[in-house]
Amino acid sequence: MCRLALKTADIPFSPYEVLTAMEAMQEGYDGSGLGLLLRGIEFEDFNYKGRWPIFSGIAHTEEALQRLNVFMSERGYELIYDHNFAMTPGLIEARDREKYIVRVYREPSNVDPSHEAGEERNMRIRLELRKNGEEHGGDLTAFSFWPNVVMIKEVGWPLQVGDALGLHDGRLKANVVMAQGRQNTNYGINLYACHPFFIQGIATMTNGENTAFVPIKEWLTGKGFPGYTGYQSDSEVFTHILHYVIKKLKLPLEAYKHVITPLKTEELDVHPQGDFLKGLRAVCRRLIIDGPNAVIGTLPDETCLLVMDHKKMRPATVGGRPGVWAIASEICGVDAMVPDRDRSLDFQPMREHTVIIPPHRKEMVIWSQFDPFTLPQAA
Repeated sequence: MCRLALKTADIPFSPYEVLTAMEAMQEGYDGSGLGLLLRGIEFEDFNYKGRWPIFSGIAHTEEALQRLNVFMSERGYELIYDHNFAMTPGLIEARDREKYIVRVYREPSNVDPSHEAGEERNMRIRLELRKNGEEHGGDLTAFSFWPNVVMIKEVGWPLQVGDALGLHDGRLKANVVMAQGRQNTNYGINLYACHPFFIQGIATMTNGENTAFVPIKEWLTGKGFPGYTGYQSDSEVFTHILHYVIKKLKLPLEAYKHVITPLKTEELDVHPQGDFLKGLRAVCRRLIIDGPNAVIGTLPDETCLLVMDHKKMRPATVGGRPGVWAIASEICGVDAMVPDRDRSLDFQPMREHTVIIPPHRKEMVIWSQFDPFTLPQAA
């Protein structure tokens, strides 16, 4: 098992707050990996407007750092901000880290300014940088290249990693922070295996096992989309399925639950959109998951979500108040992130639910698969 924590708030906050929540749930992970995703970025020493892409990664050697500089310069990207972490050495075991990278780049003036072209371009830059590192013995790690997003991954216990990087100093804040403490069960220790996973602005993290991993991975890679790659963890496919539903099928968020855990035929027979959902189930049958899993995710507009599979053996709870909400594997994690809430309103979803925290953060929306949702209009 792993432990998950997410906080979303109107006022930017330090990721260290979420690491404190992870500490409250520390019996659920083993220190083999910590992943952080920050969305809605605020730097203390740089007026970031959220437009330019941010590269998040690690240069393990000086040579890798220089290759990164050449790579970006040759493609016309101008470095306009380089975040310097207030490092405290010796707190974590990692020794081969030349530099933790959070850099803001101005795009070349001659690129296609359209939103779709930007998404494609940013994804390919990340994939090329990852490949560059892998071709040089893994000396450059590329987690994300995207506007308004920072990703940090490291081996170690959450508070130790936070202290080692100086995340308590308030110089880096966000409106949304996702964190996962990993318990290594299936693979060797690899920073790319740390959740959350990310593709074109979409991120998820998971607590559980995905025994349907191989057929799902094969189906996704067979689509020929360059971003459907990597798979150092069986949970990464949850991110790519969400991407496929929203970006490729152009369906609303509610359809995600119908793809990964479709209703039974007798339930769809009486559903107001049963015919459509039967067709969706048939087309996406290879994407049906086998749990137990709890999946927490975020979208580019800062929408947050929580879903469970039918087995419902990996708990998660949502709680909060207007303006600030938290999702965590254990109630003590929610307590740590939003102590001043009405606890009677806390909610643990059942197998048919999708819990959604909209970007306005005024409320949490509890949606059921038995309810209809708005389908896109035919062109």
